[in-house]
Amino acid sequence: MSAFEKRRPRPKRRFFQPRNCRFCADRKIVINYKGVDVLRQFVHEDGKIRPRRQTGNCAKHQRAITKAIKRARHIALLPFVGEVLR
Repeated sequence: MSAFEKRRPRPKRRFFQPRNCRFCADRKIVINYKGVDVLRQFVHEDGKIRPRRQTGNCAKHQRAITKAIKRARHIALLPFVGEVLR
């Protein structure tokens, strides 16, 4: 056997569909710290902000969402941490 035949097979590449930013697609949706129902979609159960690769937002809108979530946390509209299970 040659060295070429002894190689391990490469795993198949995963191709992901490109996600479109919902805020770029629909200009009517406003990112505001008072819109808690919109902001909750971008926060995990434990209170962490979801990354861009999960939400599909563009960088501009992800920064705006992060800023709005942090403002909503400071005035107690959103919790800093989720519920702790004991």
